[in-house]
Amino acid sequence: MTDFNRLHTDKLYINGEWRDSQRGDMHPVVNPATEEVICQVVQASTEDVDVAVSAARAAFGSWGKTSAGERSAFINAIADGMEKRREDLIQAVSSALGCPAHITKWLHVDGPIYAMRYYAERAALMEKTEKAAHSLIIREPIGVCGFITPWNYPLHQFVGKVAPALAAGCTMISKPSETTPLQDYVMAEIIDEAGLPPGVFNLVPGAGPVVGAALAAHPLVDMVSFTGSTRAGVEVARAAAPTVKRVTQELGGKSPLIITPDADLEKAVRWGCEDVFINSGQTCTALARMLVPADKYEQAVEIARQFAEEVVLGTGSDALMGPLSSARQRDIVRGYIDKGVAEGARLVAGGAEVPEGHDKGYYVKPTVFADVSNDMTIAREEIFGPVTCLIPYKDMDEAIAIANDTEYGLASGVWARDVDSALPVVRRIEAGLCFVNGGEFNYDAPFGGYKRSGNGREFGDAGLDEFIELKSVQLPA
Repeated sequence: MTDFNRLHTDKLYINGEWRDSQRGDMHPVVNPATEEVICQVVQASTEDVDVAVSAARAAFGSWGKTSAGERSAFINAIADGMEKRREDLIQAVSSALGCPAHITKWLHVDGPIYAMRYYAERAALMEKTEKAAHSLIIREPIGVCGFITPWNYPLHQFVGKVAPALAAGCTMISKPSETTPLQDYVMAEIIDEAGLPPGVFNLVPGAGPVVGAALAAHPLVDMVSFTGSTRAGVEVARAAAPTVKRVTQELGGKSPLIITPDADLEKAVRWGCEDVFINSGQTCTALARMLVPADKYEQAVEIARQFAEEVVLGTGSDALMGPLSSARQRDIVRGYIDKGVAEGARLVAGGAEVPEGHDKGYYVKPTVFADVSNDMTIAREEIFGPVTCLIPYKDMDEAIAIANDTEYGLASGVWARDVDSALPVVRRIEAGLCFVNGGEFNYDAPFGGYKRSGNGREFGDAGLDEFIELKSVQLPA
């Protein structure tokens, strides 16, 4: 796929049809590796949101009453379509986000295909009736859902919302990021080809303050699921509050990686650096604070420096890191690097200068800071770029205190001698997710955070629960 405009990017997808926007203006999608506009995407208006919500409300009456078997068949058909158009999905994400295609395949596409099919199997849970003494507990779909998805893992978060909502019997309106909307158009075509009833899924691209705000505030939307910054998540919750709709939020993070004294230091540090540099650091779960025993600190700093200098930039098959998603994001990350230097952190590798050979594209060097204290800006604020901070600790109590000294609680990591010795440390960390000794993300398990990292969960059975209302039926004793 090279002509992205053939994806109906000049249209909205509402009630099973490609329609003109009542607003009509277009937003450019830029390839961050070349700085070239690759297509224009239409922007929806608040009036378009009204039409989409009305279509979803009308469709809910019948879709919410379909059998689990029917919904499962539709979800599997969508997963089949994703398999068939895997390359289109890879190109759509890679071209707008800048992630190298060979990484996009496994990081951005293969997992969501698995997750879509996972929820085809989970639809049957909606027909499960539980008994509690003289009561029956029945599951029912929550209703019409508004989805606001991010630019950094656009297909991942699309599927994390759409798949369980379909399994539950909900209808939905989805708003992609203006930066990376193309995979949503591929998905809309796949959904249309699968024959999903009109109104069940609707696509309304546009600006967050216009489309996102309208979805969050709309009185006919029963639930809104948002992924993005904590600042924007607060605004979504405020807009949703007057209608008392359910709100789930997957927000920011400033996650710690605790390397224990008995860990394999080389493996732990290199894995921790790769975790931060993959996707150019634009990962909400990035373990951007690496906590290292003080007596092994300089050795860890040297390992991190070597790893950063090995990283290949670009979009080729040998590249680990592509560009940042936009000029704005590049400038934000460079500003944080300058701030780290100004606050006295030791710049070990990288820096704010343009990487050699990458005058074109929004590239930032993979950057390592040492001599970081947890009160520095680069240790407290989410940078969302390829910047890792090494912080020493003297004992495990101090490591835990540093790890938990943050307003966030999305992810964490522990690298220890073995799993058994890691788990006691895991239990002391205030975060919804923990990667132990390089463990991988699991779509069968719940994903979400503590504290200001949000509320609610995605993926696993807990991800389905977000779209369910529980009805308690009291029977004669």
